Amino acid sequence: MSDATYTKTTVERLEPYIAIIGPLVMILAILIFMGIAEPARYFRLTNINLILLDAALYMPMAMAMTFVITQRGIDLSIGSIAALSAIIMAFLIKQYGFSVYVAVPIAIMIGAVLGLINGLIITRFNVPDLIGTLAMDLVYRGFALVLAKGLVLARFPDFLTEIGRGQIPGFVPIPVVIGIATMIGGFLLLRRTYFGRYTIAIGSNPEAAELTGVAVARHKVYAYVLCGAAAALAGVMLTGKLNAIQATSAPYFNLHVIAAVVVGGTSLFGGRAAMLGSFCGVLLLSMMINALVTLRIEFFWQSVASGVVIVSSVALYTWMQKKDRDGAGGWMAALATPEGQKTLRFCALLIGLLIALLAIGGLTAGSANPSG
Repeated sequence: MSDATYTKTTVERLEPYIAIIGPLVMILAILIFMGIAEPARYFRLTNINLILLDAALYMPMAMAMTFVITQRGIDLSIGSIAALSAIIMAFLIKQYGFSVYVAVPIAIMIGAVLGLINGLIITRFNVPDLIGTLAMDLVYRGFALVLAKGLVLARFPDFLTEIGRGQIPGFVPIPVVIGIATMIGGFLLLRRTYFGRYTIAIGSNPEAAELTGVAVARHKVYAYVLCGAAAALAGVMLTGKLNAIQATSAPYFNLHVIAAVVVGGTSLFGGRAAMLGSFCGVLLLSMMINALVTLRIEFFWQSVASGVVIVSSVALYTWMQKKDRDGAGGWMAALATPEGQKTLRFCALLIGLLIALLAIGGLTAGSANPSG
């Protein structure tokens, strides 16, 4: 009896960390592979700095998207919100002479208002999250194109470029500090406030949450407002990083952020949030894309590799959530079943294909003759 109790306790202790174990294992695999394939280029300080800068851009959005997805929602408009907010900020600075210290908060407020519009469309008009945010993505992108008229707005004040690519002397880049601060804030908001508890309750069972007195519609709107503000902040950081902005900027923000959150273990079916997992998911995707670039693999193959990682991660997390398949023991017992063994072999095959792709890319890059 004591042995059985001990085994059950071990499983229960390990299960909450599944969200973080998955991306950490993949991060470790990338580090080992790149340590063998391209240690000098991948682990140099300038390249690590590039990885952190790229990851920092997505951290605010991943934090906010964690709340949205946990509530069984999704936001496909964050890329357009980032671009539109940044375009308006750029016009305020360049054409209307606004101080950058005023224009930046205005941009974030505009993002929050656009998120509010998303939330109201979904809750008041009962439009599904997927359709509603996809339609608003087109609307916001259209407004950005109309405002910019094909212009590229560039050369902003130093304060803005510091937000996007500045560095604290002897410390980490300023965008990394901003990104990590938002992730810490999101973690505390999720774990220490009623909003975080209500978010998980709504995602687990919206009807039950409504019956217990939770204002489900209002809290869904709050999550979309947070997501809009975070997207606008990312737009500000992107503008500072490039020292330029145009209407077509940030076209794949939504896919990258959703992928990072899901890979990090937040359930697409709601009710399970993993803020630390979202952080690791962002870092994982940035490391993987940087590794593919370091190996000189073409952009199209980078997309293939990213898709493989996303599909395999979502499939594995979805399967592990079906703990009732084996009657007891949770995911550890499920892995010992014949079906579990087949799933593990399938995941191993996908990972093997990904490693083979990386190896082929590294070999062909080394033997290719530079043109021009």
